[in-house]
Amino acid sequence: MATRQGQALGRLALAPSVIALSTWSIVPLALAIYFAFLRYRLDNPDYSGFAGWSNFYYFMIDPFFVRDLFNTFALVFNVLAMTVIGGVLFAVLLDRPFWGRGVVRVLVISPFFIMPTVSALVWKNLMMHPVYGLLAEVWRWFGAKPFDWFGSAPLTSVSIVVGWQWLPFATLILLTAMQSLDEEQKDAAAMDGAGPLNVFRYITLPHLMRPITVVILIETIFLLNVFAEIKVTSVGGFAGNLTYLVFSQLNDANDVGEAAAGGLIAVLLANIVSVFLVRIVGRNLEA
Repeated sequence: MATRQGQALGRLALAPSVIALSTWSIVPLALAIYFAFLRYRLDNPDYSGFAGWSNFYYFMIDPFFVRDLFNTFALVFNVLAMTVIGGVLFAVLLDRPFWGRGVVRVLVISPFFIMPTVSALVWKNLMMHPVYGLLAEVWRWFGAKPFDWFGSAPLTSVSIVVGWQWLPFATLILLTAMQSLDEEQKDAAAMDGAGPLNVFRYITLPHLMRPITVVILIETIFLLNVFAEIKVTSVGGFAGNLTYLVFSQLNDANDVGEAAAGGLIAVLLANIVSVFLVRIVGRNLEA
C-alpha cells in the first residue's frame, strides 16, 4: 500500500512538468499539421480552405527542393568529416602533457559556446571577406588574388563555419574518452616495438570508435536543422538546405501551408535519419 501511495505521489509530482513539456512539443506540431493541410497565404488570408496533400506535393516539386535536399546531406557530411577527423587529432594532442595544456583546452572548446549568428558574422566579415578579411590578407601576402569564399564556394564556406563551431564538441567528447584509455596497453605496445602510428591505429582509434558514433549521432540531429549560418552569410540562394527552403516559403512566398508541409517533411526526414543512426549506435555499443 505504501509503495502504491509513493508511486501515486511521484506521478502527481511529475504531472505539471510532463504536462508543460507535452504542451511545449505537441502544440507546435499540431499547428504545423493543421496548416500543412490548409490553403493559407499571408498575402491573401481570405483565400483559405482545405488543401489536402497539395502543399506536400508543391513543396516537393519546388525547383529548389532537390538541390536543397542534396545541400542538407552534403553539409552534414562535410561537417561530420571535419569534426570527427579534427576531433580525433585534437583529442590525441590534448591528451599529451605539455606546458599550458589547460589554457589550450579552454581555447579549443570555447567556440562551441559562441552563438551561431555571431560566429557566422565573424567568419563572413573578419575571416572570409574577399577584400579586408584575414584570409584575404594571407593570400595577398603570398602574392595571390584573394578568394571570394561565399561567392565562389558557398556550401564549403558554410561547412567550414559550422564545422568550426562543432569541432570543440567532438574534441570534448573524444578527449573525455581518451582519459579512460589504459596507459598500460600503450606502454606494453611501446615495449614490444610498436611505433606511434601503430599505437594510434590498433589501440587509440578502436578505443574511440564508440564515442565517435555518439558524436555522429548527436551532431547529425542538429546539423539537419542548420539555419542561422546560411541566413547570416546570405548564401541561401546557392547553399540553402531544407530548413532554409521552409523559411523561404514562409518569408518570401508567404505560403504558410506549403511552409508547414515542408517543415513536416524535414521533421520526418530527421526522424528517419535519427532512427537509423540510433540503431547503428546501439549495435556499436553492444559490440
